[in-house]
Amino acid sequence: MTPSIVIPPHARAAVVVIFVLTYICIALGRVPGLKLNRTGIALLGAIAIMVFSGLETATVVSLVNWPTILLLFGFFVLSAQLRLSGFFDMVASGISARLGNPARFLLTLMLATAGLSAFLNHDIVCSVFTPVVASALLQRKLNPVPFLIALAIASNIGAAATLVGNPQDMMIAQIARLSFGQYILWCIVPVVFALGCAYVIIWLLSRRHLAMTFPIADGAGQSRQEPFNRAHTIKGLVILLLVIAFFFSSVPKEMVALTAAGIHLASRKFRTEDLLAHVEWSILVLFMGLFVVTGVFHTTGYGEQAVQWLAHAGVNLQSAPILALVTAVLSNLINNSAAVLLLIKVVHVTQPSTAYVLALANSFGGSLLLLGSVANIIVVQQAHEMGVPISFRDFARLGIPTTLAAMAGLLAWVALMT
Repeated sequence: MTPSIVIPPHARAAVVVIFVLTYICIALGRVPGLKLNRTGIALLGAIAIMVFSGLETATVVSLVNWPTILLLFGFFVLSAQLRLSGFFDMVASGISARLGNPARFLLTLMLATAGLSAFLNHDIVCSVFTPVVASALLQRKLNPVPFLIALAIASNIGAAATLVGNPQDMMIAQIARLSFGQYILWCIVPVVFALGCAYVIIWLLSRRHLAMTFPIADGAGQSRQEPFNRAHTIKGLVILLLVIAFFFSSVPKEMVALTAAGIHLASRKFRTEDLLAHVEWSILVLFMGLFVVTGVFHTTGYGEQAVQWLAHAGVNLQSAPILALVTAVLSNLINNSAAVLLLIKVVHVTQPSTAYVLALANSFGGSLLLLGSVANIIVVQQAHEMGVPISFRDFARLGIPTTLAAMAGLLAWVALMT
């Protein structure tokens, strides 16, 4: 619960300016003249808020939703253990072995990606799958671009199937106190529909563009893989299943995830520094910084005033269709993580259906453009390192129609359930 905080009148203007500048720079993805990324921008914004708001350090730190941060950290460790066990590489290699039939390969790739992204961090899934899949496609002289874009899109869609698929949905679940099982029952239909539409659209738009259209650089078809360890893979999967099972109980989710992380850290096989090296610290810092920036801004009351003004203008964020569209648009302007942290402060998620729409719309909307999701950026950056160029236009060509179909399905489902 957000503590009662009073911003001194003379500091409110500074808070608003810092908030606006932070989100503008996050939308741009950089600060001219500096080498800051979005995480650095959020952290710098949080530091500026602490300095100029006149609030005590303990008060500012209390604005961070620590259960969300701890839950996310726990799942990073769970994913790291499976990654070091070679599980992800084994699955990716198994998928790549089906390249004899490109249509079947695409379907298998998207189903496996979506399934793993639903229960493990989808950024990690993309990070591990991209080099293995790209390598297999390059060796077969097939164009990796549509398949890698499909990987990112399937990851975004699959992450929406549960409350632990991506960081922002974890946060929504913690703040709205959502039931793990009820969320899956409500969201599985639009997720399956979106994934089916994505497969059909991507295949129809790409089947005539499977030939290589760019030269292959020396060594481009090679990727480093973790050796497969059967015993530790089984251990990781069993612990993951137990974690998911406990999520259906009343035990706090962050305690379940931390307990599982503690079991993996007490390992005879993997060193602590190796497990922690695969934790996405930048994402944790990004969320903590944005919690502070949006939390302090919310205490000024200007956010609620803006929502009331929009409602009088006919843009009611409590309306599920409007919330879905606004979330999708904001996700592509400022990234879906930042969009959710902004909206969660001004949208009342006391009704589970409102929280469901926010969770689905930010995940679906993240596939619209390249900058909509961190998973997209991970895929494009890793593909570039392997000599596979994926342009903004390439991504938009497949991302826009698939996202429009997914959002149409979501809006139809909302209307039906309402």
